[in-house]
Amino acid sequence: MTTFLMIIQLLIVLGALWVGSRYGSLALGAISGIGLAILVFGFGLKPGNPPTDVIYIIIAAVTCAGIMQASGGMDWLIQIAEKLLRKHPGRITFLAPICTFLLTVLVGTGHVVYTLMPIICDISLKKGIRPERPCAVASVASQVGITCSPIAAAVVAFVSISGANGFEITIPQVLSITIPACLCGLMAAAACSYKRGLDLDKDPEFQKKIQNPEQKAYIYGASATTLDKQIPKEAKRAVYIFVGALAVIVFFAAFQNFLPQHSTLRAVKDAADISISPDVTLSAEHLVKAKIHMEGMTEMFDKPLAMNIVIQIVMIVAAALMIIFCKAAPKKAVAGPVWQSGMVAVVAIYGIAWLADTYFSNYLEEMQQGLEGIVAQYPWSIALVFFLVSVLINSQGAVVVAMLPLAYKLGIPGPVLLGVLPSVYGYFFIPNYPSDIATVNFDRSGTTVIGKYLLNHSFMMPGLVCVFVSTIIAYLLSLIFF
Repeated sequence: MTTFLMIIQLLIVLGALWVGSRYGSLALGAISGIGLAILVFGFGLKPGNPPTDVIYIIIAAVTCAGIMQASGGMDWLIQIAEKLLRKHPGRITFLAPICTFLLTVLVGTGHVVYTLMPIICDISLKKGIRPERPCAVASVASQVGITCSPIAAAVVAFVSISGANGFEITIPQVLSITIPACLCGLMAAAACSYKRGLDLDKDPEFQKKIQNPEQKAYIYGASATTLDKQIPKEAKRAVYIFVGALAVIVFFAAFQNFLPQHSTLRAVKDAADISISPDVTLSAEHLVKAKIHMEGMTEMFDKPLAMNIVIQIVMIVAAALMIIFCKAAPKKAVAGPVWQSGMVAVVAIYGIAWLADTYFSNYLEEMQQGLEGIVAQYPWSIALVFFLVSVLINSQGAVVVAMLPLAYKLGIPGPVLLGVLPSVYGYFFIPNYPSDIATVNFDRSGTTVIGKYLLNHSFMMPGLVCVFVSTIIAYLLSLIFF
């Protein structure tokens, strides 16, 4: 009976995610609430815990990035990227994904690349390069950068959840694995895309299209560029503040001894676990710092300020500095795509992660019994689970928050989970993500396509190559260094 109920309730969870993904945007989180209500009120399951820490971090980070965009700082970053691409147009298939990847690493969201995509397409057309080649891999790169950003929810959630499960790791340590691995994956995808499809002068469909004067004017007539924009000094100042904030976060993550220390309690199994040297005579000070509560067996110890709190404080302060010193209008920030997409992510993660935690926390024992053999023999197989869940829920942060606690409870070692972190990007598989759809629309040549059969789209090959290579390299690096 329990197995039957588990299957029925799992179908409810998957159904809520599927329906939410069909509607997109805020619906993904909101419709997850319907699934949650059915599990709690219909089946009587105990509600799980909503991922409040991750949500607070996203709010702080996208507020800061949104304020930087409102100040004009994002225009300057896009302009720098465009200058690089126009200087080396023949290498755009490799340089375009590097630019979109770095923008995402810097800002923590892949929704900052919409201004750059028309420029990539324009440069490709002017050089006679099939736009599908750089555009598809650049769109993939804009999402791959999320697991390489120090302020992205996926990275911060991984560090926070790992620490709570005994795998103490810092943000710089995570990035030391994901950045080189994902860059290798992207270059492999770019290499596979370099000669992808027919050249424009040999493509009969494209040649037929430009025989029509109106179509030719549409494809070649407009020229997308940001180089004619005058970047004010306040915009550059905002970028310096934002980069400075990132540097502060990375510094504190690497050197936590510099953070304020606060006394807290932790549980111990018996008095022998209390960290007091046997040759120390217990003074009043020692008794305060290592106080044993015999009923609960706890001790007092000093702990540095949690990094999730550090990130929130630094990001909010940086946002305030940009408002004061960079003429950034808060109302303009709220209306911008970075802040709006970030708030959509908040709702999605809130609903999805709460729904998933409710289901998994109620059936943890049954899952441990059923999966312990597979997990013990093939711990890397959790990468397939991460990937498949990502296909459904379109959020890497939500995948980490929803699935990582379960992975630890199944007994999968932390270094293995770090190694498969790039596999949380799988939502290119079904091309309904905003960046992919926008890329198709930006490509005036029509070479970047969804495909007649849905899955035969332009993003499938570079996405699979990138995730496969990135995950293998990250897995090997993690096992070597951790």
